[in-house]
Amino acid sequence: MKNLNELLQELGISKVKLAKYLGVSRQMIYNYLELENLNKWPKEKKILLFKLLDIEDGSEESLNKIKVTAEYLEDIESRLNQNIKSNIGGDNYFDLKDLNKEEQTLVNDLITIIKEKFTEEKNKDTYYEFLYLYHILQSIDNIPEIKYIFAYLSKTTGFTEPMEFKFDETAQFILESIIFTAMNLYDNGGAQKSKLIKAHERFVIEIENNKEEVLSRTQQLTTVKIQALRELGYSEINTENAQEVFNKMGEIQSRKVVMYDHKDKTSQQ
Repeated sequence: MKNLNELLQELGISKVKLAKYLGVSRQMIYNYLELENLNKWPKEKKILLFKLLDIEDGSEESLNKIKVTAEYLEDIESRLNQNIKSNIGGDNYFDLKDLNKEEQTLVNDLITIIKEKFTEEKNKDTYYEFLYLYHILQSIDNIPEIKYIFAYLSKTTGFTEPMEFKFDETAQFILESIIFTAMNLYDNGGAQKSKLIKAHERFVIEIENNKEEVLSRTQQLTTVKIQALRELGYSEINTENAQEVFNKMGEIQSRKVVMYDHKDKTSQQ
């Protein structure tokens, strides 16, 4: 593998570009290059590398036969670019034309690492890891603390400087300090399950209460929608009557507020 690493450096093939060519993450490239030899690589990736370097196998003899000329470098660059375009334009393609270059790179890296986790590194937890991440991303606009937690994890894993604050600095600072304190308890054995049972029970009750409130609001809206449709003489909401139905729903809800307010005043008298 030492010969391969030296050859890649001589050819000017960065880890990022090789990762995109092979359709894997940059971290996976580092993992591949730490293996004993090319025979340990996944067959598909190994064949792609042989095609890129125009060799029949990954033996030291084949690698040593390579003569780095201007023509060879041009061929390498051509094969690299062609396969990178194919990867972006294939099954994983998304229309990213409205994104800037930095955003496009990030989206492609996210797609690559997710695909990689589900294929080459799949385990019993993979599905639920990304299912929960999907749920969190759906809620991120309504719960700003999610962004702060992501930033905290980015810092603790060494990707971001500890004093970098891209969101609300005060809120981030406070939440990071609280999480750090809690994680210290967790890591150092200061938190025991037996002592946290009551806290977890409150956690469960709060979640169930929130779900009940959401369900209740949903049922109320459904009732109001049915009443609005009935009063307007419609059987369903469609693109033509939607605005009229929504206006009627607002009117019905206003009526209810006035009615309840009147009842309260009457009872007080």
